[in-house]
Amino acid sequence: MPKIVDYYFSPMSPWTYLGHLRFAGMLARFGAQVNVKPVDYSRIFPVSGGLPVKQRAPQRQAYRMIELRRWREHLGLPLNLEPKYFPYATDAASFMIIAADQQRGAQPAMQLAYGIMQACWVQERNCADAATLDQIATAVGLDGAELRAREGEAKAAYDAYTREAIERQVFGAPTYVVDGEIFWGQDRLDFVKRALAR
Repeated sequence: MPKIVDYYFSPMSPWTYLGHLRFAGMLARFGAQVNVKPVDYSRIFPVSGGLPVKQRAPQRQAYRMIELRRWREHLGLPLNLEPKYFPYATDAASFMIIAADQQRGAQPAMQLAYGIMQACWVQERNCADAATLDQIATAVGLDGAELRAREGEAKAAYDAYTREAIERQVFGAPTYVVDGEIFWGQDRLDFVKRALAR
């Protein structure tokens, strides 16, 4: 039986962006499956003690920038530290990722999610904009208008995933759950790899 990973994330999270390709590579290496689950952190933070970036203490905001620089250099990935369109309302992007998963499966959804992350953190595009999301979908071989037409189903799943994340005590992005064990953060991917190898 292949391992299954529940992947809770926000498409706006730089940490999700930094870990996404490595995580996808691990799935392929170990023949694992992924449940792609964007969730609403504006609902998760109030019950888990988290705060949006701009509401955090100055020293936390400053250290976040240090860590983003470190990981950008360590991984050799392009990353604008303060992109033009951050933060943005993630509902539309999350709905589109979920619709892609519902319609085409996990792999296209993973590709779309990464395209959206790149658009924010590398290309400085507005990922709350429907036309921008349609262009990103087209670039990965999907039909944005068709995905947006499934918004009702996607919205219901988004709500369900968020409630599920709260029940499972997810509090940050990205979170990977393997065999019921939670791993928070792209810097825990080495432990995710060990869990997949078990």
